[in-house]
Amino acid sequence: MVSVDGVSMDGVSVDGVSVDGANGAGAGTGGTERPDGRPTALVRMADAGDLYISWRWTHDLTATGVGIVPRAELTTALTALAAALPGEALGHALTSGAFASYDTELALAELLARTFLPYGLAKQLHELYERGIRPHLRLQPSPRVAQVPWELLAPDPAVRLVEIADISLLAPVSIAHAPARPSRTWAATRHLPVVGVLDPRVPGFRADSALGSVLGRMTADAPVVRMVAGYLARERWLPAVQDPVEAFRRTDLDREWLGAALREGAGASRLLYVGHVTAAAPESGQSENAQLHLSCSAETAGFAPTVRAHRPLSAKDLLLGTYGLDAGAGGAGARTEAAVGTGSKTGAGTESTAGTESGTRARAGDTRWPIPSRVALIACESGGDLRFGEALGLATAMIHGGAETVTAGRWTLPTDLAFHRIAGADPAARPLQDAIRAIDAAHERDDAVVAHGDWQRERLAAWREHRAVEHSPVLWGAFATISTV
Repeated sequence: MVSVDGVSMDGVSVDGVSVDGANGAGAGTGGTERPDGRPTALVRMADAGDLYISWRWTHDLTATGVGIVPRAELTTALTALAAALPGEALGHALTSGAFASYDTELALAELLARTFLPYGLAKQLHELYERGIRPHLRLQPSPRVAQVPWELLAPDPAVRLVEIADISLLAPVSIAHAPARPSRTWAATRHLPVVGVLDPRVPGFRADSALGSVLGRMTADAPVVRMVAGYLARERWLPAVQDPVEAFRRTDLDREWLGAALREGAGASRLLYVGHVTAAAPESGQSENAQLHLSCSAETAGFAPTVRAHRPLSAKDLLLGTYGLDAGAGGAGARTEAAVGTGSKTGAGTESTAGTESGTRARAGDTRWPIPSRVALIACESGGDLRFGEALGLATAMIHGGAETVTAGRWTLPTDLAFHRIAGADPAARPLQDAIRAIDAAHERDDAVVAHGDWQRERLAAWREHRAVEHSPVLWGAFATISTV
């Protein structure tokens, strides 16, 4: 990391980062002072061969800095990170990769900090930390560095970035501030039901196949089952099952059911999805082709091509709804929302007879699926749209549809079974289920970003103390929270 001539990497003195300062000029891009008065910095990155990193504190336009990561250093760091990340084969990542042991993971975290954390920003953060102030860093990574786990960066062997700052990712400005984007706030909707899509059965795929079960057989004492039971007791869970075990591995959780559940009554407060996502390849340039796997049959209308007996729900579906969808679109059948006719129609938005071959009414994605204020997509690379220059994937589609906060995965997530069979983790450990419960609990808090950071700080402390693979950030370091507020 080097400085840019004429630009001070030290920025302003820490005394200039006043915790009492008024809101600054960041509101237009989502950057404001935190409600509790703690300072906020906007950090943006741009690819131009080298990587350019700029930051400013939102209360003071003069509190700025710029740094450059030369291409060679960038390549070295990203190559090391790529070698550590889980892929289709999890064995290396869980047994011999950098995330498999504390010492090798710390070495990677130090390399990432040396590469990506500008000295001036690190100095400001350290001085705030010494004063007992934990600011909010709102990051906008460039596509090349979208998988960097910023929380893990180690500016010092004893300190990680998540310990000295709360960290979130900025939603794309063109989506977050689109004029027609619906606005659903947590304060106004927090009392509404939670819509849960938990490990749905994908037609044509056995439980032990590629799109099979991610959680395995559920029992009444499983951590996530107990979580569902709590919501059912408060009548805040959809589907409204009698036994919480019945919320898992259902066959009826398709796109029509999802739309009906999100529209029912006054709507939903949150969406919790646990299952499979197929991310679009970054080299394709088509982030809208990312796919969410529900229980939709191949006969279901949609833009995504069928996979065996199943048609995935793509980000393009969420963005466009049935506009432009006809018998030839993506191999889709002729079924549209008008033909399905399931669930409540409350809150239905603009409809049109244009855009469908048969003249049936077309519905925009954000009216067919009115996305609630908070969304958790607990699936492999569910936040992969940030790896694209034009982010129009699943996380972005959720924000476009009304979400303020989306938590998603940066890379492939190991299941509890993988931890046990491949890594030899403690048989009693349930890292994935524990992560689901923690993310769910964070989304119930007033400040989901702080709550998410609190959980990651707890996980980091366990990783330092026990250094067992079930505590490794190979899982919990994958999750990032994208926020518009």
